Amino acid sequence: MKKLIIIGLGSGDYKQLTLSAVEQLKSADILILRTEKHPTVDYIRSLGISFTTCDDIYDTAQTFEATYSQISERIMQSCQEDKVLVYAVPGHPMVAEKSVELTVEKGKGHIEIEIVPAVSFIDSILTALQIDPAYGLKIIDGLSLDFQKPDFQCGNIITQVYSRFVASEIKLKLMELYKDDTEIYIIKAAGVKGLERIEKHPLYELDRIDWVDYLTSVYIPPVGEESRFKTMDELVALMAKLRGEGGCPWDREQTRDSLKPYLLEETYEVLDAIEKNDIDLLIEEFGDLLLQVVFHAQIAKEAGEFDINDIITGIVNKLVKRHPHVFGDVIATTESGALKSWEASKRKLKGIDTYTQTLVDIPEALPNLMRSYKVQQKAALVGFDWDDVKDAIAKVDEELEEVKEVYNTGNKQIIEEEIGDLLFAVVNVARFLKIQPELALRGTIDKFIKRFQYIEETGLQSGKKIDKMTLQEMDQLWNQAKTIKILQK
Repeated sequence: MKKLIIIGLGSGDYKQLTLSAVEQLKSADILILRTEKHPTVDYIRSLGISFTTCDDIYDTAQTFEATYSQISERIMQSCQEDKVLVYAVPGHPMVAEKSVELTVEKGKGHIEIEIVPAVSFIDSILTALQIDPAYGLKIIDGLSLDFQKPDFQCGNIITQVYSRFVASEIKLKLMELYKDDTEIYIIKAAGVKGLERIEKHPLYELDRIDWVDYLTSVYIPPVGEESRFKTMDELVALMAKLRGEGGCPWDREQTRDSLKPYLLEETYEVLDAIEKNDIDLLIEEFGDLLLQVVFHAQIAKEAGEFDINDIITGIVNKLVKRHPHVFGDVIATTESGALKSWEASKRKLKGIDTYTQTLVDIPEALPNLMRSYKVQQKAALVGFDWDDVKDAIAKVDEELEEVKEVYNTGNKQIIEEEIGDLLFAVVNVARFLKIQPELALRGTIDKFIKRFQYIEETGLQSGKKIDKMTLQEMDQLWNQAKTIKILQK
């Protein structure tokens, strides 16, 4: 079987090399270094040891993922029968070393692999800063901050801060989470005598440091309450405290049923903030709505039913499964195509055999204008729909005539039925025009109130109360209110 020995070169001081590592370097049939940009390489040269490096891959590969993949592939191809290949990497082979991870994975089962440990750059940073990792430490690849987030409650080491350009990118991402003046430690060549440099700076100065290079990392101490933003975990913990011993009596007494009015109220307040286009109010109202979700999750957790993680996991899985046109092999290039794909996935996952069941499953608790819209929308997915909005408008005219025919019959049941048909037809027109009827009616109600207010206030200015006006007088002021609105536009 082919033999591969992967050794660590330590954090940079050749004195940190283990005796085993030096022995393997000297006896290697083939020696490949991931990079010669490491202080220990000069010592290897001084021993008269021949080697090749993978620095050429760094110059040609388009991404770091591609770089590490190509390096691991080169190592695999360089392994030979009856020859020992040594692959040497900076630091510890198993600490923040993607090329080793890929190489070990590719070599499983057909290559004998031996790992020779070394002092990692993490060890050197902890020693230089005199930090005990037992109190919590998170290590994050600075190039992966989009996917890995720092933990405010513990220390964070950010690696791969190898240039001022990268430092600038990392700074901007960290400033989305931390205050601009958060104190950080910038560490270069930790553990390397004569090269080690550690300075404390505010975060906003990270990319102003001119000595940043490939041996540079950043350490961010725990900040706790000093973080720029609060996290979901903090909100969940706060709700648990409010519901716990010594918490709020009102919060402890709430149930799912008692919270229903608040959930509905907060939803409408979010809609109101959207209508007003008030961003600060929208942030506040979304927070109130989010609180309701966390509140219900805490109640369920106490009952041993589910918690906030189940909610988040459920919606993430649902989004992936219901978007096969994004995460699978289904093709959908239009909005309607995406909607059909969503509905098909939903029926499959829920085991729904008929299209009728999709209509039945629309919650009855929805406002009826909204429920009508959704019923028509789902029916349209199978082609049960008018060809043109003009046909939908003609249906409104037809239903209005039927109301006229029955309104003076005194048969309340028939009148109610025809009024319902008329409203349903109007909703259909709204759907064709991509107008949410619930929101349209909400706007009309608000408009009515404002015009009514104009009638009353204008009447009072002329010394006449609204309840003493004639319908003609009120109608005249109503038309004035409409004119004023037009002029304001």
